[in-house]
Amino acid sequence: MSEGARIRVRAGLSAAAAVALLTGCGADTSYRNSPRPASPITVTASISSQRVLVSPTRFGAGPITLVVTNQTGRSRELVLQSNQQAGSGTTAPGPQATGPINPQGTASLKADLTEGSYVVNVRGGAGIRPAALHVGHPRSSAQNQLLQP
Repeated sequence: MSEGARIRVRAGLSAAAAVALLTGCGADTSYRNSPRPASPITVTASISSQRVLVSPTRFGAGPITLVVTNQTGRSRELVLQSNQQAGSGTTAPGPQATGPINPQGTASLKADLTEGSYVVNVRGGAGIRPAALHVGHPRSSAQNQLLQP
């Protein structure tokens, strides 16, 4: 083998070694495995001609699915909003609403509630009393629960 061929082989091997070393280097930051949020709970609500009923009315903060049934003779829209005062210095999340719910129909609303008080009422439902929700401390993580989404 000639001297020129040996130099080319050595150069090629050293270049390959440098590429292998550089590809083995990762980012300086380490991956943090944050715990999962709490498992979602189902909260049920019904709209009657007199009031909105919600069950349960007290639970811990975290994700919920609000399943609503409209027991009136008209199409209704349910609104979930924070009961915090605007001047309290904290930012209250904006209201969340279902679409129109047909008479005897159902709808669902997904929300991630923080600690505080909430009102569940009917948009444009004069004479229908709202329901109150009391959300306590955050529920525990679903990190070690099996068969969770």
